Amino acid sequence: MAQASHGDGASKRAGDCFERRTTSATRVKRSETTDLSGPWDVLVLGGGNAGLCAAIAARQNGASVLVLECAPRDFRGGNSRHTRNLRTVHERADGILTGPYLEDEFWDDLWRVTGGKTNEALARLTIRSSADFSEWMPRHGVRFQPPLGGTLHLGRTNAFFLGGGKALVNAYYRAAEALGAKVAYGAEVMDLDIHDGVFSAAVVSFRGAIQRVQARVVVAASGGFEANIPWLKESWGEAAENFIVRGTPYNQGRVLRALLNRGAKQVGDARQCHAVAVDGRAPKFDGGIVTRVDCVPFGIVVNQNGERFYDEGEDFWPKRYAIWGRLVAQQPGQIGHVIIDSKPLGRFMPTVFPPVVAGSIRELAVALRLDPQAVEATVKSHWAVTIDRPPFHGYSLRPGITFTYLGVGVDDRARILMADGGPSANLFAAGEIMAGNILGQGYLAGLGMTIGTVFGRIAGREAAMLAARRSIAARKVAS
Repeated sequence: MAQASHGDGASKRAGDCFERRTTSATRVKRSETTDLSGPWDVLVLGGGNAGLCAAIAARQNGASVLVLECAPRDFRGGNSRHTRNLRTVHERADGILTGPYLEDEFWDDLWRVTGGKTNEALARLTIRSSADFSEWMPRHGVRFQPPLGGTLHLGRTNAFFLGGGKALVNAYYRAAEALGAKVAYGAEVMDLDIHDGVFSAAVVSFRGAIQRVQARVVVAASGGFEANIPWLKESWGEAAENFIVRGTPYNQGRVLRALLNRGAKQVGDARQCHAVAVDGRAPKFDGGIVTRVDCVPFGIVVNQNGERFYDEGEDFWPKRYAIWGRLVAQQPGQIGHVIIDSKPLGRFMPTVFPPVVAGSIRELAVALRLDPQAVEATVKSHWAVTIDRPPFHGYSLRPGITFTYLGVGVDDRARILMADGGPSANLFAAGEIMAGNILGQGYLAGLGMTIGTVFGRIAGREAAMLAARRSIAARKVAS
């Protein structure tokens, strides 16, 4: 089995996709196409995990497929290229997973983190459909590895990709190419022609021109709107200016906005998202997983006033790490500070940035620009693990947004639901753009990739079958 590529890309700032294209994005690769007009059987909007799974499934079911990827080729893959693992139900340990993880436990974990804000039917479909990941994914080039140390204790529940998300994305692009799918990079969807729930064409900015791309069926897999700061400010106000976007700057939410404007059913809360605590020195976009701060359960977190504001050890870390971005976002200045002593060193994944280190709590507080008296009083009041062994370490934290939960409603065939509750005629969705059906709040590590893989395959298969039926019907009318 061929090893996937491990190329890396530097962080870029947000902005219009056309303005952000690089010279390499204009090179025509084997799978790329310059003629977008169609009509295509299946048009996939978005080239991350969900979109690629949809493209592969659609091609395997005989459809002609065009994938529109907003990013340049070197930055393809959306947030998927920053991932490391996905959650999967399984009955026994193997060479990758250290023990069984059955449906009931998976469901209980999801219920707990969402507080019951989940569509149980779609959630259980996702859980059950993840059972064949260990077979389906390697068939399309993805390789797994045993989990490394400091990975949130996920060895039993989550399968880790060899080479990370970038290797997974590259493997899926190769698989889609081999099956005959076409890809257009730097292709930004500006709007969608949808009338009475029927899609006819996408309005696309591509290589300096506006094109109408026609297709019998469309799969929306273009992510959320976490990189669109003005949209975030509609719900969060000026606090959103202080958010850090962990993943791609290309998730501007234009496809989501077009779907909602054209009558798709809205699900989820615009303020709910997968958000973790990241190092305050992280870049505004594309910092990825190495900026996440994992030492929260081993110490205390204080705000700018030197006060704790939540129980750092409320639950086992893989089930609760994703609450800290939202918690920090609610603090003054959208900033927090985690303080540990030397005892837990080596028990969590270090960030790409070194901690602030001091010989005393007072010195650490000064270095973090906090009131030393307030911090000393707070540390002494800590009820769990005593923070008493120097040197002491601190990280300043910001909210790190991974993806948003506001999206479109879908059914168990991945069909987009319209505002009246009925399914659209030829619109499907997969990945972050519909994850709010399952994630009303909270997060489980690796679940976003699970949702994208399950619904990407469903959407691709269903879209291909529908495209075939529509093609037959069109030929009958023509004859």
